[in-house]
Amino acid sequence: MLMDGLSTVIRTHIMDGILSPLWIAVWFAVAAPFITVGLVKITKKRKENPAYMPMLALMGATIFIVSVWHIPVPVTGSCSHPCGVALSAILVGPFESSVLAFIALFFQMFLAHGGITTLGANTVSMGITGGFLGYAIYLALRKLHAPIWISAGLAGFFGDLATYVTTASQLALSLHPENPMLYWGIFSVGFLPTQVPLAIIEFALTAAVVRYVAIKPEMLGGIW
Repeated sequence: MLMDGLSTVIRTHIMDGILSPLWIAVWFAVAAPFITVGLVKITKKRKENPAYMPMLALMGATIFIVSVWHIPVPVTGSCSHPCGVALSAILVGPFESSVLAFIALFFQMFLAHGGITTLGANTVSMGITGGFLGYAIYLALRKLHAPIWISAGLAGFFGDLATYVTTASQLALSLHPENPMLYWGIFSVGFLPTQVPLAIIEFALTAAVVRYVAIKPEMLGGIW
């Protein structure tokens, strides 16, 4: 039974048919206020600075491309992937990035990547948890005067891992409500062989891009 559970959890995103109706509704309800605030912020920033929209579109494309890139998971025949949301949160804002993640996840459904019933849950794990935690780590380290590349890299690293720790909790709560902590641990461990290397890749990507932007801030048209 435990191996069956691991085979279920190690996926690119939570797929249709896995979550119970209750948790489908709960995760959509959790995601909704973040998406709403993000849309309000995007509308405001678009009016204040037209240069914001091209960068927002670029970050949306980045999240889509990065998170749709699959890495096979040994034995299970499934895949994992990086996220890119921490990078987006640093450059265009965490609420705005939750909107971008929602949009990216919506279109990835047409590539058999995720699902409509799990769109809320995947948005919470990747777009909200990963983005906000990564952004918080970046700000905290910058206030401690850590180098910008270290701050951004660790934001990407822990934002990536946080996404899958959250996914593990979502699956444990829905599939095994009788003992969610046990299965949260099992599912989290199941992600480690692929997600740790991917988190390291995300460290490098986030560190490199943010450091480059810091050297050439004109790239953002004054929005950073």
